Amino acid sequence: MPHSYLRPAVLAALLAASSFAARAQQPVSYPLPSEGDKQALAQLLADTAYIQEHYTKTEYQIPMRDGVKLYTVVYAPKDAGQVKYPIMLNRTPYSVGPYGPGKYKKSLGPSSTMLHEGYIFAYQDVRGKYMSEGEFVNMRPEKDTYKGKNDIDEGTDTFDTIEYLVKKGPKNNGRVGQWGISYPGFYTATGLLSRHPALKAASPQAPIADWFWDDFHHNGAFFLPHAFNFLASFGLPRPAPTPTGNPRFNHGTPDGYAFFLNMGPLKNADARYYKGQVAFWNEMMAHPNYDAFWQERNLRPHLKNLNKQTAVLTVGGFNDAEDLFGALNIYKSIEEQNRGMQNSLVMGPWVHGGWARGTGELVGNVAYGESPSIYYQKEIEAPFFKSYLKDGKRPNVAEATVFEGGTNQWRTFDAWPPRQAQERTMYFQADGKIGFDKPAAGAEFDQYLSDPAHPVPSNEGMATGMTREYMTDDQRFASRRPDVLTYQTDVLTEDLTLAGPIEALLQVATTGTDADWVVKIIDVYPNDTPDNPRLNPAVKLGGYQQMVRSEVMRGRFRNSFSQPEAFVPNQVTAVPFTVQDLCHTFRKGHRLMVQVQSSWFPMVDRNPQTFVPNINEADEKDFQTATHRLYHSPQQASQLKVRVL
Repeated sequence: MPHSYLRPAVLAALLAASSFAARAQQPVSYPLPSEGDKQALAQLLADTAYIQEHYTKTEYQIPMRDGVKLYTVVYAPKDAGQVKYPIMLNRTPYSVGPYGPGKYKKSLGPSSTMLHEGYIFAYQDVRGKYMSEGEFVNMRPEKDTYKGKNDIDEGTDTFDTIEYLVKKGPKNNGRVGQWGISYPGFYTATGLLSRHPALKAASPQAPIADWFWDDFHHNGAFFLPHAFNFLASFGLPRPAPTPTGNPRFNHGTPDGYAFFLNMGPLKNADARYYKGQVAFWNEMMAHPNYDAFWQERNLRPHLKNLNKQTAVLTVGGFNDAEDLFGALNIYKSIEEQNRGMQNSLVMGPWVHGGWARGTGELVGNVAYGESPSIYYQKEIEAPFFKSYLKDGKRPNVAEATVFEGGTNQWRTFDAWPPRQAQERTMYFQADGKIGFDKPAAGAEFDQYLSDPAHPVPSNEGMATGMTREYMTDDQRFASRRPDVLTYQTDVLTEDLTLAGPIEALLQVATTGTDADWVVKIIDVYPNDTPDNPRLNPAVKLGGYQQMVRSEVMRGRFRNSFSQPEAFVPNQVTAVPFTVQDLCHTFRKGHRLMVQVQSSWFPMVDRNPQTFVPNINEADEKDFQTATHRLYHSPQQASQLKVRVL
């Protein structure tokens, strides 16, 4: 989700969970804190005092070329007059507060390490948000040519900001770095388009790249609560500069499944709740296909002819429920369109923004070893910025630094996906099997009844939004449903490591004229797997079905995302799509499982299974049950192309 995750958010969580919070008087809060968690808490408390003692805050209204002023807060070390520090810039739509003299942030910069190393930290409200002037435009389209001073975009705003800070801000060494997570990651990527000579290092982190594949859509399928909840607050108009934001939406129930099911077709969202106040929601509803509206908001084609003197470190999380696509594809686009540029990728086991808060040791019920976040901050991120902004020594940063789940180890590669990964094909087979052998003659298909009135839940518990942990959730609840097909390997006799994207090719048929297809890649633990003492005792890891990757494909887009096509009822049809990258080892004694289903609710809006020109305007009568078939015959072999290390 385009959201700002600041380290103070962790403070409250750790205080609630740690022994510091007088747990003897409170119910036990899970997961139990580790020593790393306690150390992180202590560091946060120390950093808050350190900022007050060592930094001076100054507020600016920085003029852009068209006369609009952007509100910018600068925290400079108190000895900035004697020592020339580099500038670290963060541009955000989520507020640079607290506002006003003497009111300080509780944390500064990407990490505690960089706070103590000393930088000038500049935070800016982007155009049209909070205290900045101008009009806000979601994913403002970038320009390749400019006709005059009123022809602006995020690239020009970044250029004008850097120019002002270097020349009129606190005394500095003339070198600027930029970073940001999620929407601020998008602004970091667009900052590269400023091509300002002072911008020496940039780190887009979980950046939004293209909202037809990021955040709100996956292969054209709409991520309903994610978009609805975010825009209910963020999407409201802001007629004048203000230091306050909008309240969160109140669902009136903890049961998101019931709330969104009762809402009915998507068009009811505006009629019942938004009442015409959320312009971007209505724009999305009017553009269900990948048309010019979305294409001009695709940042990737613009990331060319960049300043090769700017080093780039793109960061993402394999468990990022929101912007996994953005991290992988911003890196890929820069790599392909800027040969010779210093461009690196880091992918850890994290949730959205997890590398900047907490330790990263747990995602949901899955443990990833000791402090992967702290390792990244100290050994990769801080040396990267220090090298390009301070001492000029080349950092020891690999082309791709990737965390391998299952074995819980960091690996480095000279390319991503790894060159040494071998492409192999896994075939769906009869009797719930999947493996590297081609299917034999026999039963040709499996089938299930998909009912939009009773869609497959996207999680087992109660949630009104898309949970951060869903990407590692136990899938046993889904494998027990009759409208979920389950296939698995035999117990593995040796480790199996998959690295890179997965190309799915489903051979399917439906009695309807439209359908969604969800593929989930799952690591099945042995039945004797011991429980984790940090987790709630109710969480049993024996036989746990850990989702390690998942993706949805809206079937109408199987041949074109711009020109959707209906299915011919009962006709076998190929549905190809990409399942996003992973790096995971299925250990000896485990199984690899694949689940296939056609609803994933409320995370993905319900497909009516009747083809309508604008699926966002479907009526209640359009929602029909349908029988779907997945074929696995020698002639019509559904399959997954994987990369094996």
